[in-house]
Amino acid sequence: MRACGRSTPLPLPCSVSAVTVTSSVSGPPFSAPRAGLRCPHQTPRRSPGAGGCDFESVRSALNPRTALWTAAALPGVIALTDLPAGLADPDHPPLSSVFIGLPPGEAGELLIQRPGAVLRLHLAPPGIETASVVLPLDALFEVRVQAALRLWRALMGRRPGPDPSILSRGRISRLILALRTLDGLAAGVSQREIASVLFGQDISARHWLSHDLHFRTKRLVSFARGLAEGGYRRLLLHPFRGR
Repeated sequence: MRACGRSTPLPLPCSVSAVTVTSSVSGPPFSAPRAGLRCPHQTPRRSPGAGGCDFESVRSALNPRTALWTAAALPGVIALTDLPAGLADPDHPPLSSVFIGLPPGEAGELLIQRPGAVLRLHLAPPGIETASVVLPLDALFEVRVQAALRLWRALMGRRPGPDPSILSRGRISRLILALRTLDGLAAGVSQREIASVLFGQDISARHWLSHDLHFRTKRLVSFARGLAEGGYRRLLLHPFRGR
């Protein structure tokens, strides 16, 4: 982590998404018959207690494809090291660092691009000659194995497959619904009206309490409020199992 000294936080817009996605899933902003969302004015203020920067540059961190993550923070980062002597199969020699595209003497976090994939690597020690993958036997072992297979497929010229460390399409859809739900709650809209806007179905007050969308919307409201109260930070721990 790099020390950054004093910092001046940037003013936040009225609508802030906790997740940057490349999926095509999208949804219109919340709209309902009542007054719109009110956003308080925010004035940038100096923060003398701040000073830690997770990224080398804020501007580079804005692009999720180029932001660097450590192997400890993101299980989709593949840790590479030199193959121990005596473990190489002479009939199936390991891939060289030149073939993989590792810069000579490089160490630490590195991004390499292959058709259809941006691959995140952690190199230790510097100057790897013949690469091997480090797979800790922890709760995220399956995710790390999938990431390593994705690297191997890409190097072999095959389709790498989905990135196991990113949010699924279904999860992204639910997060979008949660953000729109928060917009509706902030605007003072009832849960019945929120359900009508989100799911495109008008429900009378008489049938609302026994309608299946009533219970679905209550769960969505609970999920959305949990995100707003700090649960959004768990998105940085995806996949959640074992973390």
